[in-house]
Amino acid sequence: GAPLRSRTAVVMPVYNEDPDRIFRHLRIVADTLEATGEADKFDLFLLSDTNRPDVAEEEERRFASWQALFAGRSRLQYRRRSENTGRKVGNVRDFCDRWGDDYDHMVVLDADSVMTGEAIIRLTRLMEANPTAGIIQSLPVGLPSVSAFARVFQFGMRHGMRVYAAGQAWWQGDEGPYWGHNAIIRLDAFRRHCTLPRLPGKAPFGGDIISHDQVEAALMRRAGYACWVVPEEGGSYEENPPTYPDFLKRDLRWCQGNMQYLGLFALKGFSLRPMGWVQLTLAIMMYLAIPAWLGFVLFGFTQGALMAMGMDDALIVGPFTGVSAIEAVALFGVMISLGYAPKFIGMIDTLTRRRVRLAYGGTAAIVAGAVTEFVFSVLLAPVVSVAIAIFMVGLMFGRKVQWDEQMRDSHSVPVGLAMRSLWPQVLVGVLFAGGLILTVPGALPWAAPFFGALLVAVPFVVITANPALGRFFVRLGLCAIPEERLVPAGLEPATRRVRSLTGTLDVDGLPVPSLAQAVSARAAE
Repeated sequence: GAPLRSRTAVVMPVYNEDPDRIFRHLRIVADTLEATGEADKFDLFLLSDTNRPDVAEEEERRFASWQALFAGRSRLQYRRRSENTGRKVGNVRDFCDRWGDDYDHMVVLDADSVMTGEAIIRLTRLMEANPTAGIIQSLPVGLPSVSAFARVFQFGMRHGMRVYAAGQAWWQGDEGPYWGHNAIIRLDAFRRHCTLPRLPGKAPFGGDIISHDQVEAALMRRAGYACWVVPEEGGSYEENPPTYPDFLKRDLRWCQGNMQYLGLFALKGFSLRPMGWVQLTLAIMMYLAIPAWLGFVLFGFTQGALMAMGMDDALIVGPFTGVSAIEAVALFGVMISLGYAPKFIGMIDTLTRRRVRLAYGGTAAIVAGAVTEFVFSVLLAPVVSVAIAIFMVGLMFGRKVQWDEQMRDSHSVPVGLAMRSLWPQVLVGVLFAGGLILTVPGALPWAAPFFGALLVAVPFVVITANPALGRFFVRLGLCAIPEERLVPAGLEPATRRVRSLTGTLDVDGLPVPSLAQAVSARAAE
């Protein structure tokens, strides 16, 4: 409870983002920091690389309105670069060069993320109490959403990520990861030790490193500073992509960025601590495992087809000869269990804690959400896997992602667009199912989750993006998170749309006391 001794900058780098969202999130940060009584130790920076004139004009207009509203006490500074040099890394580096001497720490936010003042204060106190800490990463969770896709995705992510982060913090200790936002960074150490190398060659594998965060964490640890993950929920939020195309665009950018890490292993004179190399290897394997898994499926299908034609030993040789059906099913069960274990354990954890269970709406709501999310993930995983595998093949021939603005609000996906982007998945599903019918029909039940998801990819993507389905889920309370029922102080602006659909706002946009009090009383029992 002692007064803070340090000065911290809260920085938000943006690029052609919705100004309404940007300033709404910054206002939440400013208001909740003010409520802590420690706001004088913090300044806010909107670091714009926007190059669209209409968006830039709106940013400047809203900044002027902010300054007028907080005349004499505004702690927000606005800077816009004319060139997007170095993307986000260059944007943050420019801040460090211009203002780094004035602050001890910086808290980095993305345009779709927000942190409450209490959460920022907690990270700042941890940083002050641990002078050898270079990065302390909070655990961001999804904001309440009216998108069906985002609601279901983040419901499972919420439970799985809590368990995953706890395990990660346990075995990685002070050599943990940095996820690029919702974290506090020791500025002097970052400026001196975390300059990223430029990879030789051209994109997609050369040039500026896209996935900068993991490398920055490894460089910070190499310099002798600790990188910690705090695996606790509270006050740290982000928005998840509202549709499959938006989700895939983000995932492909991460894929290209992670594949660039291969160049670091061959970069002359570049060194890291052993755990740093482990972190980069895990990031690479996260995407290399996808085509490997598809190859494993293809291998099994081919072997089954050849066996059906009497060529029993055509492919299976050595230690794999004579694998029984029971062993194969056991392997299948182990792989599925490993994939879903974090989510399953997280659900158990939630169900066994009464206050948390009630905050989610009770046992029935959690089970309904879990079942919905399981079906959703079974349908989503093969579709994403095929897309990433195709993209990785394209990387070998110079294909790369475009760095442009992201759609963050709920919107529909036209059937025509879905068909144009998903025809490879449907084709793979047809070929796979047809091949099984002709050669190994007995394997159809086992392979149905894979080829079935590919066959229904188009309606799955269109339906989960439908705004009407999202509104229905909100009114039903399906895949709701605690912040949807018990909105933390200061977070109300970010939950306004959801609360208007659940009935916790009246026609004038004011809170309905009876419902809010009833939910609070139920959770407090």
